Amino acid sequence: MANIFIIEDDSKIRTELHTLLTKYGHTCSFSDEFEQVVSIVLTQNPDLVLLDINLPMFDGYHICREIRLSSNVPIIMVTSRNSDMDELMSMHLGADDFVTKPYNTQILLARINSLLKRTYSNDHTNTLTHKGVTLDLSKSIVSYDSQTAELTKNELRILHLLMAHTGSIVTRDEIMNDLWQSDEFVDDNTLTVNINRLRRKLESIGVMDYLVTRRGQGYLV
Repeated sequence: MANIFIIEDDSKIRTELHTLLTKYGHTCSFSDEFEQVVSIVLTQNPDLVLLDINLPMFDGYHICREIRLSSNVPIIMVTSRNSDMDELMSMHLGADDFVTKPYNTQILLARINSLLKRTYSNDHTNTLTHKGVTLDLSKSIVSYDSQTAELTKNELRILHLLMAHTGSIVTRDEIMNDLWQSDEFVDDNTLTVNINRLRRKLESIGVMDYLVTRRGQGYLV
C-alpha cells in the first residue's frame, strides 16, 4: 500500500490511473497546478511519482530535475513519445524507470511494485510522521510523545489516507472507496463510527484536534 502522486494533464488518463491503482490498494493524489506541482509533491512526500513528459507550463524533464534537487522519491516517466533519447534523458535527470503509452496496465503495475520493493525493501518500519504524530503501518500503531495506541485495520487505513494527503481535504466518498478496497463493508454510518473511534484513540495519547472535520467536504490532518 503506497501513496502515488500522478502528474498528468489528461484528466481521462488521470482518472484511469487513479481507478487502477486504488483497485490494487494504493492511494493516489494529483494536482493540475503544474506551475506549483514540484512544491506540492515535496509537501505531500509520496512514495512514488508517475510523471508524464508532455505537460503544460514545464515539461516532465524540468519537473523531474527540480524534484531531484530535494527528494529521492522513485519516479517513473510515462510518455507517448517512444525514443531512446527520451529514455536516456529521463534516466540522466534521475528518473528510475520509463514507460511508454499505450501501456499494458498489468505491466505498469508490475513496474510500480518492483520499484517500490527495490526502494523500500530495506526499511524495517514503514512510517508516516506529521505534527509529531507517527503512524507505524507495519505494527498498526500510532504514537505521540512516547505514548502509543493500537489501531484497527479500518482506523489504520483512514489515518494513513489522511496523513498521506496532509493539508488536503479527503472526502467521505474517497475514504469509503479506500476502505472498500480492503473488502470491508463500509457505509456512511460505519465510517462515522470509525472516525469517532480514531479520534478517541488519538485523544487517549494526547493528540487533540488532530483530525479536522470540514462539514460537507470531508476530513484533513
